[in-house]
Amino acid sequence: MEVHGRWWNRAWGSIARRDIWLVSDGRLWRVRGRLGGDGGREVFYDFPDEGSARAMVDRMMKTSAGAWRDLTAAVRQESERRRLG
Repeated sequence: MEVHGRWWNRAWGSIARRDIWLVSDGRLWRVRGRLGGDGGREVFYDFPDEGSARAMVDRMMKTSAGAWRDLTAAVRQESERRRLG
């Protein structure tokens, strides 16, 4: 699945940290949310189109504390760097 969006609420630690990913395989759009760090609890929501998936991302950010930061460009740069290796 290709990453189309990546956000972080700028909080550290297993209690406050939130992460959101928007990914797609070309047919299915998936929103993945994580509460806590690497071992945190995760939820997944699947959608048939990008608009519905992005609406869920917006809802998740609005209902979670933090000053959300869009990491999408950084994730894409890292992916490209690894690909070119």
